[in-house]
Amino acid sequence: MITTDFVPGSPSWLDLGSRDVPATAAFYGAVFGWEFKPFGEEGGGYGFFRLDGSTIAGLGPLTEEGARQAWMIYFHTADAQAAAKAVEQAGGTVRLAPTDAGEYGSMAQLTDPQGAQFAVWQPGETKGGLERADAPGSLCWTELYTTDAAAAKAFYGGLFGWTSSDVPLPGGGGTYSLLTPAGRGEERMHGGLMELPSEHLALGGGKAYWHPVFASADCDATVAKVTAGGGSVQMGPEDAEGVGRLAVCLDPAGADFVVLTPAEAARG
Repeated sequence: MITTDFVPGSPSWLDLGSRDVPATAAFYGAVFGWEFKPFGEEGGGYGFFRLDGSTIAGLGPLTEEGARQAWMIYFHTADAQAAAKAVEQAGGTVRLAPTDAGEYGSMAQLTDPQGAQFAVWQPGETKGGLERADAPGSLCWTELYTTDAAAAKAFYGGLFGWTSSDVPLPGGGGTYSLLTPAGRGEERMHGGLMELPSEHLALGGGKAYWHPVFASADCDATVAKVTAGGGSVQMGPEDAEGVGRLAVCLDPAGADFVVLTPAEAARG
């Protein structure tokens, strides 16, 4: 489960780079009930999504030329400089060098050796940006689609110390690897990775990519709002044994995310 105490290697923030910030804010507001709070002129168009007084995620204009609209997941690190160096040494790349955010902390945006983009946050006064997690309308899981699961587990295990455990997918659909921060128990699992052939990774141009999973009290009702708002559904809604009811969705500009009603809530 994702929490807001932000242990090393755990998700601590996410934001979305958008081609049209007002339109994107309106879409997610209609789907999840999020309210967008821009920082003003000094923020360059960036702002926070909030729900019931809690910060959920960030939204701002795309800054990389040719980049697709996509969610960026940030993982907690004790040293952004060291993390960036380790990524390069392991065959990945640094897209945005470690950048100081004043007393709040520092960040870097990175790409793993298979092309999946992610970021790290080194806390200062701010341990992490998420003020709500593992509850309806907030981040509850992170997921990596990769072309080489063994290589991905080795890379992220070396970078963050994550441990992994493999479970079979239903119907002989392969293996899903569950990810846990270093030294933590199963109750702190924060994500998973799944190996797929490159032809199934069209969103990433055939390369690996991360996406967020947002909790919902009613997956089907949330998916109806996705399509009503101009988004689309890649898969589902469908029931996953022991997981819940889920759907893989795209916003109107093609950013992917998953909507999940956890199994306990679906039964309730």
